[in-house]
Amino acid sequence: MRFFGLSDLHLGHAVAKPMDVFGDHWKDHPARIAVAWRETVGEEDVVFCPGDLSWGMTLDEAAPDLAFIAALPGTKVFVKGNHDYWWSSVGQVRALCPARMVFLQNDAASFGDVAVCGTRGWSLPGTPEHGADDEKYVKRELDRLRRSAERMPKSATRVALLHYPPLLAGLEATPWTALLEELSIDLCVYGHLHLPHETPPVEGRRGRVEYRLVSADHLGFRPERLLER
Repeated sequence: MRFFGLSDLHLGHAVAKPMDVFGDHWKDHPARIAVAWRETVGEEDVVFCPGDLSWGMTLDEAAPDLAFIAALPGTKVFVKGNHDYWWSSVGQVRALCPARMVFLQNDAASFGDVAVCGTRGWSLPGTPEHGADDEKYVKRELDRLRRSAERMPKSATRVALLHYPPLLAGLEATPWTALLEELSIDLCVYGHLHLPHETPPVEGRRGRVEYRLVSADHLGFRPERLLER
């Protein structure tokens, strides 16, 4: 069993939201994702998808995007991104989707000796998108991550999915990095950051935690292998 990551797919099969307005590197990106995914991921594998799956505003609008991902190989594990407005009720989402699509919300999932928790996260203090009113949301999301992690076996390799980055270049000590260390997380997989990067994304080991950015355009729209068992 292999574990991959790919986030920020920004699909819009039912809405008029072409991504190539953000650059030619996004041209025909759903088709490129499908080809690369099938070349890379097997049916027995797991793909971590931390956020921004669909531009749909409702579950009906997101349904074609969910079906697109469901048809690709492997088990997919999701947390909500800042643009996933269609994800209003996790119960409704789970009822619509096949068994091999896992949506994390205040819980965790296990695949052999690998366990995964996660939440959306929030913008980091000191960044332009973070305002004074955001602190209450930071506290809420930190609490959700803690509750999710408490559902994981302590003996497992422990993975945390966050949509927002938990750290940035020049801002590597944050409430998120402190909590990830406290929770004994081994691997943190995150998204949200797109090309061109205004500041270099932080990847690699910091303390006990390995950090990996898996935004689709950052990876050339190909799932990246993270672990193997």
